[in-house]
Amino acid sequence: MKEKVVILGAGESGKGAAILAKKQGYEVFVSDYSPIPNAIKKLLEELEINWEEGQHSGTAMTGAKWVVKSPGIPEKAAIIQSLRAEGHIILSEIEFASRFTDAVIIGITGSNGKTTTTLMTYEILKNAGFNVGLAGNIGQSFAQQVAEDNYDYYVLEISSFQLDDIQKFAPHVAVITNITPDHLDRYNYDFNAYLKAKLNITKNQKSKDWILFNEDDPILTNFLLDQKPKAKLLPFGLLPKAEGTSFQNDKIFINKNEQMNTIDTLGFPFSGKHNMLNAMAAATIGNLLNISDASIRDCLSHFKGAPHRMENVLTIQKVKYINDSKATNVNATFFALDSIETPIVWIVGGVDKGNDYESLLPLVNRKVKAIICLGVDNEKLKASFGNVCEIWVETQSMQEAVKVAHKVASEKETVLLSPACASFDLFNNYEDRGEQFKNAVRNL
Repeated sequence: MKEKVVILGAGESGKGAAILAKKQGYEVFVSDYSPIPNAIKKLLEELEINWEEGQHSGTAMTGAKWVVKSPGIPEKAAIIQSLRAEGHIILSEIEFASRFTDAVIIGITGSNGKTTTTLMTYEILKNAGFNVGLAGNIGQSFAQQVAEDNYDYYVLEISSFQLDDIQKFAPHVAVITNITPDHLDRYNYDFNAYLKAKLNITKNQKSKDWILFNEDDPILTNFLLDQKPKAKLLPFGLLPKAEGTSFQNDKIFINKNEQMNTIDTLGFPFSGKHNMLNAMAAATIGNLLNISDASIRDCLSHFKGAPHRMENVLTIQKVKYINDSKATNVNATFFALDSIETPIVWIVGGVDKGNDYESLLPLVNRKVKAIICLGVDNEKLKASFGNVCEIWVETQSMQEAVKVAHKVASEKETVLLSPACASFDLFNNYEDRGEQFKNAVRNL
């Protein structure tokens, strides 16, 4: 009799886990509390995989060797509590997929910058001729790629939700870009719990592995040093340092084992301190894998950036419109506001995840001309910034927000969508929010 694997959630990660489990010869059952899209139902039926929607029936879980959980399902969900009480082994899709590949894994996490760093790293490896896949919290699921492809390397963007349910997962190179309060609603508003979830990325690493971390982040640095990980520590940051990767005079210096490599950054097509930190992390990974400085520089010189992250949309009547919809937390918005030199008309708001806006006040005071709120509940934003800007407008649609911004903005100013919040009150996700912004700008 076949061993059984239950997949909770039929989204991208669930679909991939189901495909991989079936290929590995397991009896597979997919359960989703929401309706399952018709295309996924058709795929499951073609693979002869049983499924249910609109419920998680406990009897269907009976006898499962593993339960693979979608990262979107919180620990406090009734089905998770019930399964844990019954002694079921619950795995993340990242953990499950890693058990069926011998590829070298590069795992990148952090509150901000992980998507850009992941894309930069992937492009550096691909440009150097590596047989490499891109997966995790970006693109096609890791599990599906393990099932259908035969990559020698994987570059994975990994969220804290995906790290919550790992047991043996151990990337050869782990990167932590930074740690700032985010998703606190998922961690009982306990920052230390969120911090520990992120640090799971290194808990199974061995002495042959590497952990790259942003040394400019004192909370991350102190917490990591307290943990005493087995992996070799390699810091990066904009402040000068004796070891690790640093930045001076428009050059990235990578100091590894007393050997110095230098990468000239003049001509890089991105700006801002945050992007330089991302580039430093990606360049260091390339260096660890013995990719030449010239190849790394060539790749980063042509890097186009992540969609919905400080994306230049259009300039209309000498007003620049920037889509930073991927800024779903305060720290990401801090970097966005900090990187813009012109007066800003700021579109902000959405689902608050336990945000503390205090760190934004100096930037808003100095740079923001007008605030346009875009969300169902704007009370916290109003309490934080209502007395800071003379122009304060509440809107309920992206089209309305962009029209107001267009009226308010003057020549040589910037309209910035950088919400600092999740998108689920008015949009399907941050991509939907960003696309609606771009369409609204194009329709002006």
